[in-house]
Order: sequence, then C-alpha cells, then structure tokens
Amino acid sequence: MKRAARAPSASVVADNASQVALDLSGALNALEAIRELPFEQQVETINTFREKLHEISPFASEPVDFVRWVPLEKVQGNDYNPNSVAPPEMELLHISISADGYTQPIVANLEDKKYVVVDGFHRNRVARECLDVRERIKGYLPVVQIRESRADRTDRMASTIRHNRARGKHSVEAMSDIVIELKRRNWSNERICENLGMELDEVLRLCQITGLIELFSDQQFSRAWDVEGHISESDFTDLTDDVTTYEEDQTELFRVPNTSDDTRIFHTFDKWECHKAGFFATSKNGLSKEKAQRQYADFLADLPAFEAALSGLIVDWKHSCEQNLTNASMNRIAWLGQAAACYARGLPAVFCGGFSMLTKEQQEAANEMALKYLNIWMERNGLPTLTMDEAYTSRQADIY
Repeated sequence: MKRAARAPSASVVADNASQVALDLSGALNALEAIRELPFEQQVETINTFREKLHEISPFASEPVDFVRWVPLEKVQGNDYNPNSVAPPEMELLHISISADGYTQPIVANLEDKKYVVVDGFHRNRVARECLDVRERIKGYLPVVQIRESRADRTDRMASTIRHNRARGKHSVEAMSDIVIELKRRNWSNERICENLGMELDEVLRLCQITGLIELFSDQQFSRAWDVEGHISESDFTDLTDDVTTYEEDQTELFRVPNTSDDTRIFHTFDKWECHKAGFFATSKNGLSKEKAQRQYADFLADLPAFEAALSGLIVDWKHSCEQNLTNASMNRIAWLGQAAACYARGLPAVFCGGFSMLTKEQQEAANEMALKYLNIWMERNGLPTLTMDEAYTSRQADIY
C-alpha cells in the first residue's frame, strides 16, 4: 500500500520563499540595468523578458498574455480587410489613440519575418499616417501573435471578420471578395457561416453579388441552371485549399486592396480635399433623399457642367485624386462621378443612387466623360491610360 506524499514542512516552504525573494531581487536589479541600454536594445530585452514570463504563465494559451513591441517596418496590413472606415471615423480613431494611447494591440500572424495584420488594420494605419502618434510610439506597434492553429490564410481571414463584425461596417464588395476566396478554397456555405458568424442567406446574397455560377456549386439547384447552355459534370472541378492551383485568369476575377503597389500613392485622410468638402456627409442642407438624388442625376446629365467640374477637380483636389486614382482595386470612374458632384454641387456620395435616374444613353455618356478626365489625370502624372474595363472595376458598386 502506497503512502500519500507528505506536504513540504513549514521550514522548507519558508526556505523556498526566501530563495524566490532573492532571485526576484536579482531580477529587479537586472531590470534596472535595462534602463542604461540603447533604446532598441531596451525594447528587444523587454520583449525577451515578457516572452520568458509568457512561457511559464498559466495564461500562455491566450495571445494577449504576450504583447511585444515591433518596429513599424516589420508590420504590414493584410490584403483582404473588408472593414470600411470613413475619414470622420478615422479621425476619431486618431483622436482616441492620441488621447488614450494604444489600449488594444495589433493582432498579427508572423509570416516571412513580417507581422501580417489580422485585426487592427486601421490602428496600424494611424501609427503610420499620423506623425504625432508615430513619434510618440517611436516607430513601434504593440503586437500579439495569433495562435499557430489559426495561421492558415483562410483561418486568418475568418478571424479578421469575427473581430470586425463585432464593431465595424463591412464593404459589401470586399466581403464578397472574401467569400469568393473561401469558396475557391473548398469552404462550404455552412463552414463559412460558422466561422464568419453569418446566416446562410447572407452568404448566398454575397455569392449572388459576384455573378459567378460556380460559387453555388454546393447548392442542390446549381447544376440545373441553364445559362447560355447546359452545365455538365465536366464543368465542375475539385477544389483544394491551395489557391495557386487555380488558373491565373480565375484569380483575377476578384481584387484586393493594392497596398503593395509601387505606383499607389497614400495620403492621410486629413489631407483629402473631398473629406473637407463633405464627400462623406450623410445629408445636404436638409434635402430629402429623393430631391438630393434628383439633383445628382441632373448634374450628371448636364455634360458641360460635369466636364467643367472634372476639369477643376483633377487640379484642385490633388491629394484626393492621388489617393483614389492610383488605386487599381477601386472603381475610379465611380469615384470621379461622386467627387465631381461634391466638388461642383456639394452633394455627398451617399446620394449616388441618382445615377439610376438617368437613361442608359445618359449613363454611358457620363461614363465616357469620367474616363476622359481620368486619362487626362493619368497622363499628367506619368501613368498609363486606361480602358473602361480597367477603370470601371466590376467588383465595386455601380457608378455614381
């Protein structure tokens, strides 16, 4: 019969406590020595101490248990974030971080020695774009690393959406892009619902936005569709989790923000002339939605007035044009129409539905006028001119 292990005596416990106290005293002395190190070594040493504490922590399974400070150049935004933050909200985020500091770390995944943002896309932007914040945090960002079990791209995309849906608004087009990629990686609608916190009908609506029949391949009715001919079994291919197995023309069916494009020009939102002119406002001098949209339509139908606005816009709104017209992932034709209406009539972009009040001929004429001045701006800035298909990105909402 085995005897129960004896509990340590009071004297042993006291001796152990004394030893721990001595060790802690030595550790505290070592911490004081950190103050004498050059700044970068200070940060590196503090990160190392925190990592060692994290390894023995009872909360080691929680990412927030270990927050490290990482140089800005080692943190990069993801290429799929669907959370849209308009300039007023970005300005509020800047004010919040300036006043309260960083109260939430950036959630990221370590990939090729870079921390790719999973959550905190806009907190990362504030650190880069707002000089007062960047100077205060000395070019570093607080980062927690996502669990290794969630490091796969599709898992990270799902994690980003789960973080965002609790607090932000998603761009429908960007959400649709993400659903496309998950579907191409063989995620079922049910798996998307479970991981993204969606209802089934929401997933189906996002699939419908894409206009791609193949995205309905796990629906019972999909193989009975007859669109310009019969769909046979040979039209359906096995999907894998490796996006590189798809033909290049398939991956081009959707776009992501071209944040790594060398020709892309960024400006902080406080420099956007469109923001100052009321582009993101939600009303116009008490006008009803119907009247504002009617004014919007009348402006676009008046081609001389529209052309005059575009001619002034591409000169006077330097920062806004650089920010938006170098973005190949957006509908630049649509933005020019919305910007011109704001520039000439003070109409916010929220009333862009007035475009649908135009006849088809008027719509096409407005498109062509916007394309003309887009290419004038491109040539003036040493950039290649564009076709309508290149400028009018179908992954975006309708023009104007």
